[in-house]
Amino acid sequence: TAGAQFERELPVGKHPLQLYSLATPNGVKVTIMLEELLAAGHSDAEYDAWLIRINDGDQFGSGFVEINPNSKIPAMMDHAPKGGGDPVRLFESGSILFYLAEKFGAFLPTDVRGRAETMNWLFWQMGSAPFLGGGFGHFYAYAPVKIKYAIDRYAMEVKRQMDVLDRHLAENEYMAGSDYTIADMAIWPWYGRLASYGAYDDAGHFLAVDEYEHVQRWTKQIGERPAARRGTMVNKAFGEPSEQLRERHDASDFETQTWDKIGDDS
Repeated sequence: TAGAQFERELPVGKHPLQLYSLATPNGVKVTIMLEELLAAGHSDAEYDAWLIRINDGDQFGSGFVEINPNSKIPAMMDHAPKGGGDPVRLFESGSILFYLAEKFGAFLPTDVRGRAETMNWLFWQMGSAPFLGGGFGHFYAYAPVKIKYAIDRYAMEVKRQMDVLDRHLAENEYMAGSDYTIADMAIWPWYGRLASYGAYDDAGHFLAVDEYEHVQRWTKQIGERPAARRGTMVNKAFGEPSEQLRERHDASDFETQTWDKIGDDS
């Protein structure tokens, strides 16, 4: 069923952009975009990021459901939209990326061909990733019963998708050509994570991801961007404590508020 399961207001910080999320691949897309905007000099892209623990059901609170009736992260409110007026609610990671790109005039080409190519690949990711996460990832790593047919079926689809990316990146530096765009920010958290052996236990070996040399080049290239690295830390509540910034309210938080500095798991 849908709808709120309990009453809970969401916190609101000092910045116009309020993000409610978790550092899953879909959540990381948006924090990478925000950090890239700030790195590019868009000071109005400062934001507050609040942790939503999906395993605890935070996404079913009334405040969250008011923003996203589908109860999925990420969700965002823009309290200072272009043109003024009431705050704008945003849900679905691709929609948020597109909204921010248009608001700040960044990471989305203005020429018709570059813009179309960016949107082609953004929508490709939105349609393809469920086969990687909900299909392959679920049956390979999380399902209580190992079903060989399901694993093989989704593994072959993911390998086909990796081949699609590899062939395209053999002829293009980034997904939309020579420009780094929201398409890269959408695809990298999913497929770059897989290519760098960061997804689903030993899935990288199982899928032989080293075969995709152009995906590997692109994965490393984006991973070397400081803003992309910062984006992967925001709303992270797992992994190395030094890489967990569970909430983010200021750029200085990366130096002072990571979990190794403030956490207490006792």
